[in-house]
Amino acid sequence: MSAGELFDLVRPVVTIISALVATWVLASVRRRFPLYVAILVAVVTFLFPLIVFPLYLAVLLLWRRPKYELVRWRFVIPLVFLAGTVGTIAIYKYIDDRRVDSYLSRATMKRVAHDPAAAIGEYQRALEIEESPHTRKLLANTLEEAGLFGEAIIEFRKAEQGGESDDSIPFRLALLLERKNQKKESIVEYKKFLGSKTCKELDYRCEVARQRIEDSEITK
Repeated sequence: MSAGELFDLVRPVVTIISALVATWVLASVRRRFPLYVAILVAVVTFLFPLIVFPLYLAVLLLWRRPKYELVRWRFVIPLVFLAGTVGTIAIYKYIDDRRVDSYLSRATMKRVAHDPAAAIGEYQRALEIEESPHTRKLLANTLEEAGLFGEAIIEFRKAEQGGESDDSIPFRLALLLERKNQKKESIVEYKKFLGSKTCKELDYRCEVARQRIEDSEITK
């Protein structure tokens, strides 16, 4: 399990524990202070539990403030607070899990964990929400890693048509076309790559492309 996956697993548990602690603080503070003070302290405890909760416990030990004799709705208000907090957490997580950035983040973690099939699914869901040539390229890379060369070619072409700035895509396409034994199409891509900005600089792939073109002319 990667660090990112562990964090995603632990975060909801920590959040629920924070909500429970804040609810207990709300019930406790209400016995000593007005309701608005109790709610304020509970909210701050939920946001900063590791700071506020120990401080509150210290206050209880050092400052013996008299309890109110009668507390109305003693259990109802804390339970309503807990239900509202947990409901808000659930809604936020539902929305957050369906953002493009969340899909892309999970896809990256799946690739690091060597699970291309899961990563492909995350990239596809991200593209359903927002079309992006860069995401298309990432999907194509993952499809290539999974050995799905035909699908990778399609996605590389979509990324290129969409305006992806990576001008090494023709080189990647040429290699994939070679693997599918489409020699003529691969030579077209090699030639396109040789005219790219990358090949105006020192790049070993440009020499590979030139050699492949020369080899194809010799075999004609």
